[in-house]
Amino acid sequence: MNPPGGELSGWWSRCIGVVRRGWTVLLPLLLITQVLPAIIMAVLVLALGPALGLTTPQVTSETTALPDGLLRDMSIFITTITASAILIGLLQSVGWAAGTWVITRQAVGGSVTLGSALRYGLSRAPGLWGWTLLVGLLVFVGICLCFLPGIYLAAALSLAGPVYLFERSNPIGRSFQMFHSSRFGMLVGRLALMAVVVIGIPLTVDLFRQIGMQAFDEAPLAWPIASPGAAVGALAVTAAASVLTLPAYLFQQVALVVTYAEQRIHEGPVDSARLAAELG
Repeated sequence: MNPPGGELSGWWSRCIGVVRRGWTVLLPLLLITQVLPAIIMAVLVLALGPALGLTTPQVTSETTALPDGLLRDMSIFITTITASAILIGLLQSVGWAAGTWVITRQAVGGSVTLGSALRYGLSRAPGLWGWTLLVGLLVFVGICLCFLPGIYLAAALSLAGPVYLFERSNPIGRSFQMFHSSRFGMLVGRLALMAVVVIGIPLTVDLFRQIGMQAFDEAPLAWPIASPGAAVGALAVTAAASVLTLPAYLFQQVALVVTYAEQRIHEGPVDSARLAAELG
């Protein structure tokens, strides 16, 4: 890892260099651990909502009350989706850990394969998953407390994952420490750019997904399936939309690791070899 430059262009150049070195491993890795779970979650939402009767209600001038059982069905829906997202988060943690290992190993000239990356990711995923759940809970509580505290916590805790993977202790405290360092302004600028890309790409893709879904019935995956053709079409649109978000996952993976490495190098005499040794 080269010494960190103060300019955003230096950070961007390092991110581009990482992508050029590792895209042949990182892309299939992220397809398996990030895009595939996104497809599963999207299909689950499309199938479960209609099954519980959570389709768009017909509102008339005579509508005076909520449909019978709506609150119960919404509770089942939210509980199922939340539990599924938590479990799928374990697979995503495999991907984030494996991707970090790929980037770091390649920075010191080491050879990597998809299989070896996944094996490393599996060994570190449980711990990363647990800390990610805790960070997510803190951000959720912050959002509930007037939204802005959640934005602050999301930024201040953004490096908790890399901290856990490299330093193996106190990821929340260390992430706060890094965020409030003398490079605060530079770090905020990098995180803001990450947010624009990581949020903007999925939102844009989802807009086109919704347009594509207009060609099918309101509930194409409702059981029993009324139109197999519509169901296949809806699955194809959903899968294509998830694949198109792959650049956002790739940028998030690369940018977080590069940003963390910059912060460590700024703190003291740290090079790529030491970071690779810490990661294991």
